[in-house]
Amino acid sequence: MKIYQVGGSLRDELLGLPVADRDWVVVGASPQQMIDAGYRPVGRDFPVFLHPRTHEEYALARTERKTAPGYTGFVFHSAPDVTLEEDLLRRDFTINAMARDADDAAAPIIDPHGGRADLAARVLRHVSPAFAEDPVRILRGARFAARFGFAVAPETLALMRRMTGAGEVDALVAERVWQELSRGLMYANPQAMFELLERCGALGRIIPEITQTAPDGPPMRPLTMAARHGMTLAQRYAALCAWLAPAAVKVMSERLRAPAECRELALLAARQRDALLHAGHLDAAQLAELVRVTDGLRQPGRFRSLVQVVGAVAEGACPPVDYGRAKARVLAAFQAFRNVDAGRIAATLAAPAQIPDALRQARESAVAAALEEAGLL
Repeated sequence: MKIYQVGGSLRDELLGLPVADRDWVVVGASPQQMIDAGYRPVGRDFPVFLHPRTHEEYALARTERKTAPGYTGFVFHSAPDVTLEEDLLRRDFTINAMARDADDAAAPIIDPHGGRADLAARVLRHVSPAFAEDPVRILRGARFAARFGFAVAPETLALMRRMTGAGEVDALVAERVWQELSRGLMYANPQAMFELLERCGALGRIIPEITQTAPDGPPMRPLTMAARHGMTLAQRYAALCAWLAPAAVKVMSERLRAPAECRELALLAARQRDALLHAGHLDAAQLAELVRVTDGLRQPGRFRSLVQVVGAVAEGACPPVDYGRAKARVLAAFQAFRNVDAGRIAATLAAPAQIPDALRQARESAVAAALEEAGLL
């Protein structure tokens, strides 16, 4: 039995990046031998085991054979006679198809497909024609483009285009698309993910809504600005959706099965984008209504996130929109609206039916006073 460090952990180590979890391949062992050695089996489709102490994953060397369309149509073969070279041949990109002896950190890198050269050249290149059998690899390539800023080899881009044309990406399920999309959104250059998906023709098949043209500039610019300011996943997703029609955001979010936090903030951004961008021209009553319809009273954190997202929209517009005064007025109105004591007002009224109008008037007056005090009228 021989163990090798492989895949992304070795790649990141060579790039000088932090390595959280290491990936291991075991050659020359059977599942029973792994169990006898204290490893715990966890793999459903092929033999994967958890180390008894570190709990890192150890997978038996394996090969795979395509048996049906999509990314689940594979039969895996794992046996003691499967070699390391055979295992590496099934991997996606050359930068992920390297290995090193687990017992010797100074041992030479095993690199049968030129991964180190591609790593140095900052290129994503597929290992073998088997790449075309798994459409998830298109998403992974797009995510790697966002993470590392690597270019895609011409032959790999051509293969991705052929895969898209053959309908392979149509078999991707929402959960897997969101898994890759959400990870890519959190990298420093998330727009690169969508640019690669568009270049290979997959964007319009996977997320057709965001192929629409934004009225005030490239649709990726708000996302770029949100990433530049280190915003959260929900904020980045909302920035991605900011120029879409609310109906399109709803359809897209439901199809991707986006988490509620992402979906709700994106819908708010699409619905209230223009009101927030032009808040410099709204009167006190309109600002108070803006806080109300966005549920700023009950969801103050989400409201602040929304204001920041629209800031990314303003910054990403061509030319950029001066959002400073509008933002200051919105935040002043938001705080004044929240400071109104609804319980005290209700207690002074004889009839419950009077409460809504009284609250509205009190909040509008509070907003007007706050704007005047801040010199923002």
